[in-house]
Amino acid sequence: MATNTIRYDEAFNHYLVVHPLDDELEVKVDTEGLGPMPMTRVVKWSLISLRAYLILMLGLVVFHVLGLAGLFGA
Repeated sequence: MATNTIRYDEAFNHYLVVHPLDDELEVKVDTEGLGPMPMTRVVKWSLISLRAYLILMLGLVVFHVLGLAGLFGA
């Protein structure tokens, strides 16, 4: 979220509002040297079950759309 930076200038006793595009660039985090994140067994099974759930829901949506299209006879 871009917000304006407000700086207090003591020499002139007033606030100076700086637009984020005109502000100094901040240093970004370098993620080039990072490897895979270690996962516990619980996290791994949670992600596998989430993937299976999403595949199942996608299959149900496709089945419903094909049913609405009349491909299963009625």
